[in-house]
Amino acid sequence: MSGAHARGRTRIGAPKADRAKPDLANEITASLVVFLVALPLCIGVAVASGVPAELGIISGVIGGLVVGAVRGSTLQVSGPAAGLAALVAETVLEHGVAMLGVIVLFSGILQIVLGVVRLGRMFQAISLAVVQGMLAGIGLPLMFSQAYPMADAKAPGTPIENMAGIPSLFADILTDRQAMIAALLGIATIVLSFVWKKVPGPVKRIPAALVAVGIGIAVAALPGVDVKTLQVGNLLASVRVPGAEQFAGLADTAIITSVLTFTVIASAESLFTAAAVDRMHSGPRTRYNTELIAQGAGNTIAGILGALPITAVVARSSANVQAGAKTRISRTLHGLWLLAFALLLPQVLALIPISVLAGVLVHSGWKLFAPEEFPKMWRQDRGEFVVMTVTTLVIVATALLEGVLIGLAAGIVLAALRMSRTVIRQHIEDDTAKVVMAGNATFLRLPQVIEALESAAASGRPRIRLDLTGVTHLDHACRSQVEEFTAQQRGLGLRVELLMPGPAKPAPSATEPTPLSTTAPTPPAPHTPPAPGPDAEWFYLDTRPVPGGHDEYADRPPLVG
Repeated sequence: MSGAHARGRTRIGAPKADRAKPDLANEITASLVVFLVALPLCIGVAVASGVPAELGIISGVIGGLVVGAVRGSTLQVSGPAAGLAALVAETVLEHGVAMLGVIVLFSGILQIVLGVVRLGRMFQAISLAVVQGMLAGIGLPLMFSQAYPMADAKAPGTPIENMAGIPSLFADILTDRQAMIAALLGIATIVLSFVWKKVPGPVKRIPAALVAVGIGIAVAALPGVDVKTLQVGNLLASVRVPGAEQFAGLADTAIITSVLTFTVIASAESLFTAAAVDRMHSGPRTRYNTELIAQGAGNTIAGILGALPITAVVARSSANVQAGAKTRISRTLHGLWLLAFALLLPQVLALIPISVLAGVLVHSGWKLFAPEEFPKMWRQDRGEFVVMTVTTLVIVATALLEGVLIGLAAGIVLAALRMSRTVIRQHIEDDTAKVVMAGNATFLRLPQVIEALESAAASGRPRIRLDLTGVTHLDHACRSQVEEFTAQQRGLGLRVELLMPGPAKPAPSATEPTPLSTTAPTPPAPHTPPAPGPDAEWFYLDTRPVPGGHDEYADRPPLVG
């Protein structure tokens, strides 16, 4: 192949680093960094989800070996996500661990279908306020639910119950020495997660989660310390392939609802993460439909094995980018390290205190909650702030799906209200009550329109003038209301002039003869108001003189459109 031909096959505009051959040593190093971040997260998410830790590791392995091998997003790393922990825990509590596999399996199949029909980018058409509200609504309950494992206690249940039980949890910690030690380990993990990046020197490249796990193992080994540690069994024995009884559960409406919920949330979280990761590097951009198919393939296999649902994870993905990865090799290898570690060194996992993993997840929950985004949104757009806050509160009070749906509805209403801006001016001039409207008059502004019309009718003037020539859009509801008001007032004997928006009327031909007027010309008014624009259509539908008064339009022919 000639040099020119070879150059012609190079992707136009590709960064130089993108065209360079991958550095295998660098990819292996990055994969080890991602592995060290992913291991405690896999286990912590499983514990937070109320399932055995092995299922979290299995999902992490699938996220690396299956999703990581597909050419969707180059540097994004997938696995069990903290964002779905509360939803999984609720599902397991309601339907049992056995049904989780069927729900995840069919969620994966739906994701593949959505990717095949090229609806991947559809998930980007969601208000940023709803996305941030969703993340905050996930993060806040996650923090409160993990406050209990931090003290080796069991969470009461729902987010509201978990929040209400915090005072009694503090009381228990103060009276139980081992619970206090566990809580201090969790708090130390949280503090370490926040300050570790500020540590000088190359040591800060070591993941904070790994450092916290090392400290926790050392403290748990001290004499007199009896904190709960992770109990990990046989990885292969934990596989739970769904049977006929579980598939029969698909006849239950609640199961179908769970499938749809998992599909939407997992897809949205993965593709939102992809957009965020793309901003972190200059390499190849995410292929959204391909990535959605990859996520679906991962969840299909995870469902067959009865494991946790898989999504793209910001923490692992950012660690992958920061470690200098350039290709899919690093994210695929991290799944291999997870598998080898779980199969060959499971006894090491049993040394990790549960409170440390809970601390890692509390930190993840805080990052999802991102409280600084609320005042920022308030300053930028108060309407979007309301949408964001409503989404968060509804998720905390009810569930993730309800919160997202209500948040989307609130966002749509906000957009509709902003698109339906109607300016209405009212004033009295001599014997005429005038109402001038401009903007978009839709049913959302109907109360405002009705109030203006009723005010004009209540003015007691014999003439009403309604000028709608400045209205760019007049929907059926507002048009009907104006026409009904006009007919009603004329029936009461009032004179109503109606100027409606509409297409321009053709001007008379210059060659047409102008009929001679037999009446005296009307002297020009001292001040002529500006004429309506070219899109206006004039309607003088009522030419009767005002009873007992002079009619300034008596000498004019009626103009009926």
